[in-house]
Amino acid sequence: MRLTFTKSLWTAVITCMAVSCGASMHAQKTSDATQLSTHLQRGQIALKANQREQAAMEFRDALKIDPTNAEAHANLGVLSFFRGDCRDAETEFRAALKTTPGLIQAKALTAVCEKRLGEPSAQQDLTSAFENLHDVRMRTQVGIELADLYYQQGDLGETGSVLYTLSSINPDNVDILFFEQRVYSELANSTLDKLALLAPDSARMQQLIAERLINAGDLKDAILHFRKALATDPKLPGTHFELAEALMEGSPNDPKAQSEAVAELQLSISVDGDNAKIECELGRIAMLQSKTASAEAHYQHAYQIDPNDAQADLGLADLLSAQNKPEDAAKYLRLAVASDPLNPEAHYRLSQVDKQLHLEDEQKKELQLFLDIRSSKQKIQHLYQQMKPDDLPANQTQPSPSQ
Repeated sequence: MRLTFTKSLWTAVITCMAVSCGASMHAQKTSDATQLSTHLQRGQIALKANQREQAAMEFRDALKIDPTNAEAHANLGVLSFFRGDCRDAETEFRAALKTTPGLIQAKALTAVCEKRLGEPSAQQDLTSAFENLHDVRMRTQVGIELADLYYQQGDLGETGSVLYTLSSINPDNVDILFFEQRVYSELANSTLDKLALLAPDSARMQQLIAERLINAGDLKDAILHFRKALATDPKLPGTHFELAEALMEGSPNDPKAQSEAVAELQLSISVDGDNAKIECELGRIAMLQSKTASAEAHYQHAYQIDPNDAQADLGLADLLSAQNKPEDAAKYLRLAVASDPLNPEAHYRLSQVDKQLHLEDEQKKELQLFLDIRSSKQKIQHLYQQMKPDDLPANQTQPSPSQ
């Protein structure tokens, strides 16, 4: 992953250098101060106008008056940096830092130069700059350089850690998302290879194979591998629940599958403890079996465990809608869309209840959200269909007709 310095970052850097270094000229003798100030001001004006040769000339003239002037050195460093001359840029930045050590932007760009020149101090200096920078654009670029350095060293863990921070401050940056996806995929493959070498016949390996098969849409073989995992370790955390989900995904209306799924969910409670997801799955099965009272008990229990569980809210809303209580159903549906704003089913159901309640504005809004989310998901699924099954992200199987 290579760093690209954009026009906006150029503006940020030259502005920061002007603000950070501007005070240095006040230390000059009165007889030189006016001339020095003029050269520095002209240099800044030329920088902002992207007249780089003129700016360089002004800063060099400033250095003839004051050879230690931090602002002139720092800005000459910026000019060298942006034309790709890291060796000259580093020299200028170090000269600026010698008289004004607190120039964080100069430190940051020095660290980037160290990395590009292969200097051993690059990692420590990039880390320090990344931690101390406040400007988002500068911090992002330095962070990408630091992540790239770790990536080149083969340290995927540290790479992922830096990328996690970057994605939190740049959630919509396509380059960071791409880099993050690549690193996490490599981490997953690396751990899979290690697990396969260390414990090829282990319960965890069987569970992982089953999960891969689920993602590839092969529920039948996935169920077989979940059973193999549990045969090796009957108390393997999470596996009873995953097996129950696979059974219901494959044959939701099959009484035998329902019975087996309920048994696995009960075992899941004994192994992992009760939680909202288990109770919602039990509620779903009870609904399919027309056991309304049992379904309500499970969904209520799920809601008590986790009021923010959208499936619990949807289950209770379904029951209330069936009882012709649209106002009560709407309350839970609003909770569902608040808990899971990208759940198209929740928006659609709320729009239908709103229609019953003659809430036209909310009904139109929720229906439009449903259509927008469904369209976005279809576009994503179309992209996933262009990948091989093994490349599909977790839980991204083929879309059902209702999606």
